[in-house]
Amino acid sequence: MDETKLCYYKGRVNQGVTLEVELNSFALFFSELRENSGYKSQRELAEKSGISHSTINRIEAGTHKVSPETLKALAPYLKNTSYEELMKKAGYVDDESTSSHNRTNIGEMSFYGGPDAYSQDEIEVMEAALKAYREQKEKLLKQNKKKQTED
Repeated sequence: MDETKLCYYKGRVNQGVTLEVELNSFALFFSELRENSGYKSQRELAEKSGISHSTINRIEAGTHKVSPETLKALAPYLKNTSYEELMKKAGYVDDESTSSHNRTNIGEMSFYGGPDAYSQDEIEVMEAALKAYREQKEKLLKQNKKKQTED
């Protein structure tokens, strides 16, 4: 790929922030990370991680916007990095949205502005809907289990 050609990807993240990430920048970062992790070839990382060689090749060529799922699968095989850092470098999150002040704990809802933007009425409606969903799910699981024992 011609180094003077810039490839941009616009991704949506929490609270509607739009980030532009130069794919070539992530490609260089990822390539160096792979090599620094001890993988001499893309194929070697592919075999270890289970991610296809062609996907890794496209990431390093800067022609493919890597998915969060692929980053999650690759993170354990790359040294001195984390899934969170890969997500930042790929442009899925920015430093502001991952700061301790703005970080949403696992289990908290982060859509429609995040927990701080919900009114008490909205929280009660969401809790009731979740409770009804869980009760329905449990009922269906019991019915399926009963049906399987009868067969």
